[in-house]
Amino acid sequence: MKLVTAKEMQNLDRLAVEEYAIPGIVLMENASKAVADTAVEMLQNNGGNSVVVVCGKGNNGGDGFGAARWLANYGYAVTVWYLGADLDEVQGDAALELAMLQNAGVDVLHLVDEEGLFVVEVDCLHSDLIIDAMLGTGFAGELRGNYKKLCQIINNSGTEVLAVDIPTGVNADNGTADEDAIDADVTVTMALVKAGMVQYPAKELVGELHVAEIGMPANLLAECNSKKYLLTAEIVSNLLPIRGRDAHKGDAGRVVLVAGSQGFIGAAAMATRASVKAGAGLVSLLTGESVADLLAVKLDEAMVHALSEDGYNELSSEAVEDIVSKANAADVLAIGPGLGTGKRTMKAVREALLQVEVPVVIDADALTALKDHTYILNEMSAPKVLTPHPGEFARLTGISIEEINANRLELAAKYAVRWNAVVVLKGAATVIGCLDGTVYVNKTGCEAMATGGCGDVLTGIIAGLAAQGVSLQEATLCGVFLHGLAGEYAADGKVGLAAGEIANFLPEARADVFEMLDTEELVYNHAVKVIE
Repeated sequence: MKLVTAKEMQNLDRLAVEEYAIPGIVLMENASKAVADTAVEMLQNNGGNSVVVVCGKGNNGGDGFGAARWLANYGYAVTVWYLGADLDEVQGDAALELAMLQNAGVDVLHLVDEEGLFVVEVDCLHSDLIIDAMLGTGFAGELRGNYKKLCQIINNSGTEVLAVDIPTGVNADNGTADEDAIDADVTVTMALVKAGMVQYPAKELVGELHVAEIGMPANLLAECNSKKYLLTAEIVSNLLPIRGRDAHKGDAGRVVLVAGSQGFIGAAAMATRASVKAGAGLVSLLTGESVADLLAVKLDEAMVHALSEDGYNELSSEAVEDIVSKANAADVLAIGPGLGTGKRTMKAVREALLQVEVPVVIDADALTALKDHTYILNEMSAPKVLTPHPGEFARLTGISIEEINANRLELAAKYAVRWNAVVVLKGAATVIGCLDGTVYVNKTGCEAMATGGCGDVLTGIIAGLAAQGVSLQEATLCGVFLHGLAGEYAADGKVGLAAGEIANFLPEARADVFEMLDTEELVYNHAVKVIE
């Protein structure tokens, strides 16, 4: 599913009017009816009849005026409030919707002072539904004045809220939100999903997301030059490797992992087991000789090989040759989980990366080895994926974590191109930047996955899938989606997930992807309803 920024959506609106000769009022009328029809569904579900519609002066307000008229025509009790200096400020198509509303006999109340705020509060408390049509996708920064006060009133009312296009106070591009942004139960967005709506905190504020078909030409939407996508079951189902009935373990690929050190054997074990559960035919773990025996006892399904260490329990120079020879004889290498950050180990990692020829998943301590050495990424001959969390990404780029979290899509795409690598920027929600600048936002996962070790499992999953005959980018997209889905299954709606439990649910998640194609509703809040 394609995602757009506010600017990209505005350009599509302009092209629909200027090049496709679709009057703007037609698009607004279609949007208004979609909002009204969703409002009817919500009222039928809660048994209500009264609606408060709160409108700003822009096109978002125009959608609200139109929805109010439709609801009045349907026989619902509608109260409309306008925020703005004067009703004369309403221009263009929004002004036409306002005129049609007033001509239909619906009064528009003007919020100008504290007394008005008191009346609005009473209206909200005694209504069955509130429609938020104050500020649209152009919002950025902080709410002020009556907009902020009214958002507080609406959020404190306890009444169901339907947001038009995007909740007021939410940034449509990056998902940041004012502390008093509208917390909607349902959002009806127009034509395409806005990029910020699938990122946190916006994802929670949006509520159940409906996409309204408002009459945009299909070829116009298809030709939109956005390179941002929501990662869905439909995408993943077309990329997942399919196992033939006559397959043997050699056909399913060979994975080599370089992971683990004293005090960190769990990371190695989880990554290795995840590769097995992801479907890899043969999995080998290369680990320091000081912990090899311990890991061999923990891992029944993988082969464990000891790497030579120096007197400090760090990887020796001899280990590099061993890593390179075994990796190049396999289909994919994963390196980093629990490996340690000693100087000699870090040097060994860098030397190995420059010599490896098979696809590489670079995670955890191997990312640390690249701090101040990211030039190695452009010198490598092997395809590669990096899987940093925001802290690791900050160390690699010198960008603050705050700036990273405010620009996740842009930065993931930028550095994927710069490093000639797939970049998995982990978090809620995880973002995947691709070599051509395309970026995907993953929609699976849950809060229970905020625990140590989940990243190690993800590394193993990507490596396991990459060994099975798909490209590293395809394996990454599938791996991130399945990792989140399996995490949801393992958590079962509860906090207290142990990261290693995720791997147990990978086979089920992989099978269920194909069952999700029709509805995308299989697990929790995955649904994106399309209104035709």
